[in-house]
Amino acid sequence: MAFPKIIATMAGGFIFPFLLRLVWGKLCDNFGPIGGWLAAGFIVGTTWTLNHGVGLIFQSGDAWIDMAWAAGTGLFVASALSGDDVGKGIGMVINAIIGGVLGGYILYCLYV
Repeated sequence: MAFPKIIATMAGGFIFPFLLRLVWGKLCDNFGPIGGWLAAGFIVGTTWTLNHGVGLIFQSGDAWIDMAWAAGTGLFVASALSGDDVGKGIGMVINAIIGGVLGGYILYCLYV
């Protein structure tokens, strides 16, 4: 992958967790549960369009990276840097990995 594509992919991966951390909580605080739905539509929809529609994220070869990895990694690092309890976060990361592997295996079994 060329250097400009690497920079564009990193920028696209940064935008999603940045907007999640910056905007999602404010919308939920101001509008309640409807704010969560608005945030899901606006933040996820806008960043998906930027990353996949405009083409900030470039996927090539066998590596598969999507916005969920960017959100998980970005929010975990931001929480760790802001002084949150990393021990709780690691437990959640392990559970997410186990759930992802289990879900992937179930999908594999359905299509084999």
